[in-house]
Amino acid sequence: MADAGQDSGRPHVDGLADTIAALMPRAKSDLAELVAIPSVADPRQQPPEECHRAAQWIADAFSEAGLSGVRLVETPDGSHAVLGHHPPPPGAPTVLLYCHYDVQPPLDEAAWASPPFALTERDGRWYGRGTADCKGNVVMHLTALRALGADLPVGLKFVAEGSEEQGTGGLERYVALHPEDFDAQALLICDTGNAAVGLPTATSSLRGLVNVVVAVSTLRGDMHSGMFGGPAPDALAALILVLASLRDPDGGTRIKGLDCSGTWTGVPYDEDQFRIDAGVLDGVRLTGSGSVADRLWARPAVTVLGIDCAPVVGSAAAVPAEARARVSLRVPPGMAPEAARAALTTHLKATTPWGARVSVETEGTGSSFRAATDGPAYAALGKAMNRVYGRPMDFLGQGGSIPLCNVLADTFPHAEIILMGVEEPRCLIHAPNESVDPTEIEHMAHVEALFLREYAKLPV
Repeated sequence: MADAGQDSGRPHVDGLADTIAALMPRAKSDLAELVAIPSVADPRQQPPEECHRAAQWIADAFSEAGLSGVRLVETPDGSHAVLGHHPPPPGAPTVLLYCHYDVQPPLDEAAWASPPFALTERDGRWYGRGTADCKGNVVMHLTALRALGADLPVGLKFVAEGSEEQGTGGLERYVALHPEDFDAQALLICDTGNAAVGLPTATSSLRGLVNVVVAVSTLRGDMHSGMFGGPAPDALAALILVLASLRDPDGGTRIKGLDCSGTWTGVPYDEDQFRIDAGVLDGVRLTGSGSVADRLWARPAVTVLGIDCAPVVGSAAAVPAEARARVSLRVPPGMAPEAARAALTTHLKATTPWGARVSVETEGTGSSFRAATDGPAYAALGKAMNRVYGRPMDFLGQGGSIPLCNVLADTFPHAEIILMGVEEPRCLIHAPNESVDPTEIEHMAHVEALFLREYAKLPV
């Protein structure tokens, strides 16, 4: 997944390339304005007015870019989505353009090399929260539409979501109430990206999700470890044994009832590049077996997200009476989340030692997604990718979940759903020092503009 040197030998296939190149200073200015709005859709961290300000910015920008009826609508979770459209020419198909404007919180601001809500250029990349996920994709859409101008060969429907990162499901429920606002033959869900800078890639699968909280209790209360330690069952030690049982000796996920042997057939993920992308420390081995892509996109993967127990600083000399952990299980396409939840729950309870009391509370589940990639929209996208990048399009999976994809697939079963965008691995989405490579915005805007032209020519 190393950078592919995308500029070398990449032909300027049409006037769009030069038009988009000339638009890049404006794209940078747009992104700087958007990044400066701290649109974290959590009122405990940022005032709701910031999300509203970002939504209004997008409404104004896409109205100026030629969309009609651009408006803010309130969704059932209280967030605002931005909707707009462009009527199709006679006989032309309609394409939905999706993005989201809410962002992750900056987390540890001290870990940022530059202010998270100020676009900063460094080593050829643009840094700031949301530069890639997903405001970079907002700007990609804008740049493509500006390049095409009034020459829009297809109908368009546009939506910018306002609470995607919170996972509160406002837009998913809104789709069910107002399907006419989203009905299209091709749905471009622009919240992923290429396998690496310069490697044209569509995301063909998303892992599903099961989150649970497991709690272990052994005593009526914490007891003095000097007087009772030894025979008194330690709840934290019991929980540690339970969590350790979720993995094989090589660190691979092991949960009875789940197939952990799947293989990935799309683009591979070089192990050395993965170590760099994931920030794995020197000398630390990767967990599990099989290829990196197998482990990421074709097999279930368990993660312990957090543990509630006494902190080291301030802890007492006491045998813990209770402890709990939040456990996340990512599941590949083809594995039902409810079946995975049941297997995980059964495993956690069955491996709890010493007759300790155990409870498992389900926080939430999400279905996996697999795109059908053999339709006319994918043919048009492959042609556009090849013309812009000078190499065939490939496919990768994503570990993250986008529940909206399943809602759209169920609502519009005959539509083609395409996941693409500017979020390649070096972007470090959700982490400190998130960034975007501006050439990805430029080239993916070109891909999108070419796709709209190519798709208009194909029978749908």
